[in-house]
Amino acid sequence: MPPFAVYPSLLDRPVLITGGATGIGASLVEHFAAQGARVGFIDIDAASGEALAERLSVTRTAPLFVACDVTDTDALRRAIASVRERFGPITVLLNNAANDQRHSIEATTPESWDAGIGVNLKHQFFAAQCVAPDMKAAGFGSIVNFGSISWKLKQGGMPVYTTSKAAVQGLTRSLARDFGPFNIRVNTLVPGWVMTDKQQRLWLDDAGRADIARGQCINQPLLAEHIARMALFLAADDSGMCTAQDFIVDGGWA
Repeated sequence: MPPFAVYPSLLDRPVLITGGATGIGASLVEHFAAQGARVGFIDIDAASGEALAERLSVTRTAPLFVACDVTDTDALRRAIASVRERFGPITVLLNNAANDQRHSIEATTPESWDAGIGVNLKHQFFAAQCVAPDMKAAGFGSIVNFGSISWKLKQGGMPVYTTSKAAVQGLTRSLARDFGPFNIRVNTLVPGWVMTDKQQRLWLDDAGRADIARGQCINQPLLAEHIARMALFLAADDSGMCTAQDFIVDGGWA
């Protein structure tokens, strides 16, 4: 096994991950579970979430999966309460859930706009609001909001997604200021184009590979595990004075 870092401060720490059933989220669940954290994760994809929880049931503390549509704020609060009931007050939050479905300006409706904002931005605020009392009581906490380099690259073809992801960085800086007096850190983890199964199946083609070769300084596939390792650092006490920052993991593209 490659000699990657072990973070003692994550041992037994209650961690909540949104959108944890597949892709980057599944890698987050795997990596935090491997550190001995108490991981609760939520996702709308019940079948994938249950399968992942079953596969990781042999870890030190078996992760808890809760099926939930994060755009339903009441359901999100109930799901977070379920994780809290199982593992105790939550002191790490990874706001990973998102949907990068391609869409045109012309096809965007008020309803699709609200739906996109709901999954890509709104839930991040309300999840943070929900766990903040836990973190304040504990005297520490780490919130990692997930952004994207797409808007930095002026990527077209999905205006609601790119607008949401740009706004995430404003949300991070706002929360970092308000939560800082309570020793709660808030940062944005900004992935590049991560080669998950979904991305390769739906969006990656020869033109995309050419874009990666031109854009990334390191012309190798960016993988979910690269994102997860940065998330471990941001969640652990090792990053104790890192807050209100953007941490870009993209092979040098943005």
